[in-house]
Amino acid sequence: MPRPRLEVADIFRAHGPVYRREHAGHLNLPQLKVMSAIENCRTAALGGHVAACTKCDHQHIAYNSCRNRHCPKCQGATAKDWMQARIEDLLPVEYFHVVFTLPAQIADIAFQNKAEVYGLLFKASAQTLLTIAADPKHLGARIGMTSVLHTWGSAMTHHPHVHVIVPGGGLPPDGSRWVACRPGFFLPVKVLSRLFRRLFLEGLIRLHKTGKLAFFGKLAGLADPDAFASHLAPLRKASWVVYAKLPFGGPEAVLAYLSRYTHRVAISNHRLVSADADTVAFRWKDYR
Repeated sequence: MPRPRLEVADIFRAHGPVYRREHAGHLNLPQLKVMSAIENCRTAALGGHVAACTKCDHQHIAYNSCRNRHCPKCQGATAKDWMQARIEDLLPVEYFHVVFTLPAQIADIAFQNKAEVYGLLFKASAQTLLTIAADPKHLGARIGMTSVLHTWGSAMTHHPHVHVIVPGGGLPPDGSRWVACRPGFFLPVKVLSRLFRRLFLEGLIRLHKTGKLAFFGKLAGLADPDAFASHLAPLRKASWVVYAKLPFGGPEAVLAYLSRYTHRVAISNHRLVSADADTVAFRWKDYR
Protein backbone atom coordinates (compact mmCIF):
# COMPACT_ATOMS: atom_id res chain seq x y z
CA MET A 1 0.00 0.00 0.00
CA PRO A 2 1.50 3.40 -0.96
CA ARG A 3 2.41 5.86 1.77
CA PRO A 4 -0.48 8.28 2.41
CA ARG A 5 -0.03 11.91 1.39
CA LEU A 6 -1.15 13.10 4.83
CA GLU A 7 -0.56 11.44 8.21
CA VAL A 8 -1.79 12.00 11.76
CA ALA A 9 1.83 12.71 12.67
CA ASP A 10 1.92 15.57 10.15
CA ILE A 11 -1.15 17.14 11.77
CA PHE A 12 0.31 16.76 15.26
CA ARG A 13 3.63 18.31 14.21
CA ALA A 14 1.96 21.25 12.47
CA HIS A 15 -0.84 22.01 14.93
CA GLY A 16 0.04 20.05 18.09
CA PRO A 17 1.96 22.84 19.88
CA VAL A 18 -0.92 25.30 19.57
CA TYR A 19 -3.46 22.62 20.56
CA ARG A 20 -1.46 21.66 23.65
CA ARG A 21 -1.07 25.30 24.64
CA GLU A 22 -4.78 26.08 24.23
CA HIS A 23 -5.82 22.93 26.13
CA ALA A 24 -3.25 23.11 28.90
CA GLY A 25 -4.71 21.56 32.04
CA HIS A 26 -7.23 19.48 30.08
CA LEU A 27 -4.81 17.00 28.51
CA ASN A 28 -3.46 14.33 30.83
CA LEU A 29 0.04 12.87 30.73
CA PRO A 30 -0.89 9.67 28.82
CA GLN A 31 -2.56 11.78 26.10
CA LEU A 32 0.50 14.00 25.80
CA LYS A 33 2.73 10.92 25.57
CA VAL A 34 0.60 9.51 22.74
CA MET A 35 0.91 12.74 20.76
CA SER A 36 4.66 12.80 21.29
CA ALA A 37 5.05 9.14 20.28
CA ILE A 38 3.09 9.62 17.04
CA GLU A 39 5.03 12.78 16.18
CA ASN A 40 8.38 11.04 16.66
CA CYS A 41 7.49 7.65 15.15
CA ARG A 42 9.97 6.60 12.44
CA THR A 43 12.00 9.79 12.75
CA ALA A 44 15.56 10.44 13.87
CA ALA A 45 14.23 11.33 17.33
CA LEU A 46 13.79 7.62 18.10
CA GLY A 47 17.02 6.48 16.48
CA GLY A 48 17.31 3.85 13.81
CA HIS A 49 19.70 1.68 11.84
CA VAL A 50 21.48 1.81 8.50
CA ALA A 51 21.35 -0.97 5.91
CA ALA A 52 24.21 -0.82 3.40
CA CYS A 53 24.97 -2.76 0.23
CA THR A 54 28.50 -4.17 0.24
CA LYS A 55 28.71 -4.02 -3.56
CA CYS A 56 27.41 -0.57 -4.51
CA ASP A 57 27.68 1.18 -1.12
CA HIS A 58 24.00 2.23 -1.30
CA GLN A 59 22.68 2.99 2.17
CA HIS A 60 19.14 2.97 3.50
CA ILE A 61 18.23 4.51 6.85
CA ALA A 62 15.35 2.92 8.75
CA TYR A 63 14.13 4.86 11.77
CA ASN A 64 12.59 3.09 14.75
CA SER A 65 8.86 2.87 15.41
CA CYS A 66 7.24 4.23 18.56
CA ARG A 67 5.22 1.00 19.04
CA ASN A 68 2.45 2.99 20.72
CA ARG A 69 -0.92 1.23 20.44
CA HIS A 70 -2.56 4.45 19.25
CA CYS A 71 -0.12 5.04 16.40
CA PRO A 72 -1.59 4.48 12.91
CA LYS A 73 1.79 3.39 11.54
CA CYS A 74 2.56 0.80 14.22
CA GLN A 75 -0.64 -1.21 14.46
CA GLY A 76 -0.53 -3.01 11.11
CA ALA A 77 2.44 -5.21 12.02
CA THR A 78 1.11 -5.75 15.55
CA ALA A 79 -2.24 -6.92 14.16
CA LYS A 80 -0.51 -9.47 11.93
CA ASP A 81 1.55 -10.78 14.85
CA TRP A 82 -1.58 -11.08 16.99
CA MET A 83 -3.39 -12.91 14.21
CA GLN A 84 -0.60 -15.43 13.69
CA ALA A 85 -0.33 -16.10 17.42
CA ARG A 86 -3.97 -17.18 17.56
CA ILE A 87 -4.23 -19.38 14.53
CA GLU A 88 -3.76 -22.38 16.81
CA ASP A 89 -6.95 -21.51 18.72
CA LEU A 90 -9.25 -21.84 15.73
CA LEU A 91 -11.45 -24.85 15.16
CA PRO A 92 -12.29 -26.37 11.74
CA VAL A 93 -15.92 -25.21 11.99
CA GLU A 94 -18.15 -22.40 10.79
CA TYR A 95 -17.74 -19.09 12.62
CA PHE A 96 -20.21 -16.28 13.30
CA HIS A 97 -19.89 -12.58 14.06
CA VAL A 98 -22.34 -11.25 16.66
CA VAL A 99 -22.59 -7.56 17.57
CA PHE A 100 -24.14 -6.06 20.72
CA THR A 101 -24.80 -2.30 20.59
CA LEU A 102 -25.79 0.06 23.42
CA PRO A 103 -28.70 2.50 22.88
CA ALA A 104 -27.78 6.18 22.66
CA GLN A 105 -29.25 6.89 26.12
CA ILE A 106 -26.87 4.32 27.62
CA ALA A 107 -23.94 5.43 25.47
CA ASP A 108 -24.12 8.86 27.11
CA ILE A 109 -23.82 7.24 30.54
CA ALA A 110 -20.99 5.03 29.29
CA PHE A 111 -19.02 8.05 28.10
CA GLN A 112 -18.88 9.34 31.68
CA ASN A 113 -18.39 5.89 33.26
CA LYS A 114 -16.21 4.02 30.78
CA ALA A 115 -14.65 1.36 33.01
CA GLU A 116 -17.88 0.35 34.74
CA VAL A 117 -20.23 0.42 31.75
CA TYR A 118 -17.83 -1.11 29.24
CA GLY A 119 -17.11 -3.87 31.74
CA LEU A 120 -20.84 -4.47 32.11
CA LEU A 121 -21.20 -4.54 28.31
CA PHE A 122 -18.65 -7.36 28.11
CA LYS A 123 -20.29 -9.33 30.92
CA ALA A 124 -23.90 -8.92 29.75
CA SER A 125 -23.14 -9.81 26.12
CA ALA A 126 -21.09 -12.87 27.08
CA GLN A 127 -23.70 -14.09 29.57
CA THR A 128 -26.42 -13.61 26.96
CA LEU A 129 -24.64 -15.84 24.46
CA LEU A 130 -23.73 -18.47 27.06
CA THR A 131 -27.29 -18.62 28.43
CA ILE A 132 -29.13 -18.86 25.10
CA ALA A 133 -26.60 -21.30 23.65
CA ALA A 134 -26.92 -23.56 26.70
CA ASP A 135 -30.72 -23.67 26.35
CA PRO A 136 -31.75 -27.06 24.83
CA LYS A 137 -34.41 -25.24 22.78
CA HIS A 138 -31.61 -23.56 20.85
CA LEU A 139 -28.15 -25.16 20.87
CA GLY A 140 -27.88 -26.95 24.20
CA ALA A 141 -24.12 -26.52 24.42
CA ARG A 142 -21.36 -24.63 26.19
CA ILE A 143 -19.71 -22.27 23.73
CA GLY A 144 -16.53 -20.26 23.56
CA MET A 145 -16.08 -16.75 22.18
CA THR A 146 -13.70 -13.87 21.64
CA SER A 147 -15.05 -10.39 22.38
CA VAL A 148 -13.65 -7.06 21.21
CA LEU A 149 -14.87 -3.66 22.41
CA HIS A 150 -15.26 -0.86 19.87
CA THR A 151 -16.19 2.57 21.20
CA TRP A 152 -16.42 4.75 18.08
CA GLY A 153 -17.83 4.66 14.59
CA SER A 154 -16.09 5.64 11.36
CA ALA A 155 -17.53 9.17 11.72
CA MET A 156 -15.59 9.46 15.01
CA THR A 157 -18.77 9.54 17.09
CA HIS A 158 -19.14 7.68 20.37
CA HIS A 159 -20.77 4.38 19.50
CA PRO A 160 -19.97 1.65 22.06
CA HIS A 161 -20.55 -1.91 20.89
CA VAL A 162 -18.96 -5.33 21.26
CA HIS A 163 -17.93 -7.59 18.40
CA VAL A 164 -18.03 -11.27 19.31
CA ILE A 165 -16.52 -14.05 17.22
CA VAL A 166 -18.20 -17.36 18.02
CA PRO A 167 -17.67 -20.86 16.62
CA GLY A 168 -20.85 -22.42 15.29
CA GLY A 169 -21.31 -24.97 18.03
CA GLY A 170 -20.09 -26.15 21.42
CA LEU A 171 -19.93 -29.01 23.89
CA PRO A 172 -22.86 -30.56 25.78
CA PRO A 173 -22.78 -30.58 29.61
CA ASP A 174 -20.96 -33.92 29.69
CA GLY A 175 -18.43 -32.78 27.08
CA SER A 176 -18.84 -35.99 25.12
CA ARG A 177 -19.23 -34.62 21.59
CA TRP A 178 -19.41 -31.54 19.39
CA VAL A 179 -22.88 -29.99 19.01
CA ALA A 180 -23.06 -27.98 15.78
CA CYS A 181 -25.61 -25.26 15.02
CA ARG A 182 -27.70 -25.29 11.87
CA PRO A 183 -25.66 -24.42 8.78
CA GLY A 184 -25.69 -20.66 8.30
CA PHE A 185 -27.66 -19.97 11.51
CA PHE A 186 -26.31 -19.53 15.04
CA LEU A 187 -28.89 -18.20 17.55
CA PRO A 188 -32.11 -16.11 17.16
CA VAL A 189 -31.21 -12.45 17.43
CA LYS A 190 -34.57 -11.41 18.92
CA VAL A 191 -34.06 -13.79 21.82
CA LEU A 192 -30.49 -12.55 22.26
CA SER A 193 -31.66 -8.93 22.18
CA ARG A 194 -34.29 -9.37 24.90
CA LEU A 195 -31.98 -11.19 27.30
CA PHE A 196 -29.13 -8.75 26.67
CA ARG A 197 -31.46 -5.85 27.41
CA ARG A 198 -32.60 -7.36 30.70
CA LEU A 199 -29.13 -8.40 31.89
CA PHE A 200 -27.57 -5.06 31.02
CA LEU A 201 -30.28 -2.94 32.65
CA GLU A 202 -30.20 -5.07 35.80
CA GLY A 203 -26.43 -4.65 35.97
CA LEU A 204 -26.62 -0.91 35.35
CA ILE A 205 -29.16 -0.47 38.15
CA ARG A 206 -26.86 -2.39 40.52
CA LEU A 207 -23.97 -0.09 39.61
CA HIS A 208 -26.16 2.93 40.36
CA LYS A 209 -27.38 1.57 43.69
CA THR A 210 -23.82 0.81 44.84
CA GLY A 211 -22.64 4.30 43.94
CA LYS A 212 -20.29 3.21 41.17
CA LEU A 213 -21.66 5.60 38.57
CA ALA A 214 -20.82 9.29 38.33
CA PHE A 215 -22.77 11.92 36.39
CA PHE A 216 -21.69 15.32 35.14
CA GLY A 217 -23.02 18.19 33.06
CA LYS A 218 -26.35 17.50 31.40
CA LEU A 219 -26.49 14.04 33.06
CA ALA A 220 -25.95 15.32 36.60
CA GLY A 221 -29.62 14.83 37.45
CA LEU A 222 -29.34 11.06 36.89
CA ALA A 223 -27.59 10.75 40.25
CA ASP A 224 -31.08 10.82 41.74
CA PRO A 225 -32.52 7.26 41.85
CA ASP A 226 -35.98 8.32 40.65
CA ALA A 227 -34.59 10.33 37.75
CA PHE A 228 -32.34 7.43 36.82
CA ALA A 229 -35.26 5.00 36.87
CA SER A 230 -37.31 7.32 34.65
CA HIS A 231 -34.41 7.61 32.23
CA LEU A 232 -34.22 3.82 31.88
CA ALA A 233 -37.96 3.15 31.75
CA PRO A 234 -38.41 3.64 27.96
CA LEU A 235 -35.44 1.35 27.30
CA ARG A 236 -37.15 -1.62 28.91
CA LYS A 237 -39.52 -1.92 25.95
CA ALA A 238 -37.29 -0.58 23.18
CA SER A 239 -35.57 -2.93 20.74
CA TRP A 240 -31.85 -3.24 21.43
CA VAL A 241 -29.63 -3.81 18.42
CA VAL A 242 -28.14 -7.29 18.36
CA TYR A 243 -27.41 -9.07 15.11
CA ALA A 244 -25.36 -11.94 13.78
CA LYS A 245 -23.55 -11.58 10.50
CA LEU A 246 -23.33 -14.33 7.97
CA PRO A 247 -20.64 -16.88 8.75
CA PHE A 248 -17.09 -16.15 7.76
CA GLY A 249 -15.49 -17.93 4.84
CA GLY A 250 -13.00 -19.74 7.03
CA PRO A 251 -10.80 -19.52 10.13
CA GLU A 252 -8.21 -17.28 8.48
CA ALA A 253 -10.89 -14.77 7.56
CA VAL A 254 -12.11 -14.77 11.17
CA LEU A 255 -8.71 -13.84 12.52
CA ALA A 256 -8.03 -11.29 9.79
CA TYR A 257 -11.32 -9.53 10.57
CA LEU A 258 -10.88 -9.67 14.33
CA SER A 259 -7.29 -8.43 14.21
CA ARG A 260 -8.48 -5.26 12.48
CA TYR A 261 -10.65 -4.54 15.50
CA THR A 262 -8.22 -5.56 18.25
CA HIS A 263 -5.56 -3.25 16.84
CA ARG A 264 -7.58 -0.53 15.13
CA VAL A 265 -6.69 3.05 15.97
CA ALA A 266 -9.21 5.88 16.10
CA ILE A 267 -8.40 7.05 12.58
CA SER A 268 -5.96 5.63 10.04
CA ASN A 269 -3.66 7.76 7.90
CA HIS A 270 -5.31 6.54 4.70
CA ARG A 271 -8.67 8.05 5.73
CA LEU A 272 -7.25 11.58 6.00
CA VAL A 273 -8.09 13.97 3.16
CA SER A 274 -6.83 17.38 4.28
CA ALA A 275 -6.03 19.42 7.38
CA ASP A 276 -5.54 23.06 8.35
CA ALA A 277 -5.58 25.03 11.58
CA ASP A 278 -9.37 24.75 11.88
CA THR A 279 -10.50 21.53 10.19
CA VAL A 280 -9.43 17.95 9.60
CA ALA A 281 -11.29 16.27 6.72
CA PHE A 282 -11.45 12.47 6.54
CA ARG A 283 -13.40 9.75 4.78
CA TRP A 284 -16.08 7.84 6.67
CA LYS A 285 -18.75 5.28 5.90
CA ASP A 286 -22.45 5.96 6.34
CA TYR A 287 -23.75 2.66 7.74
CA ARG A 288 -27.39 3.75 7.34
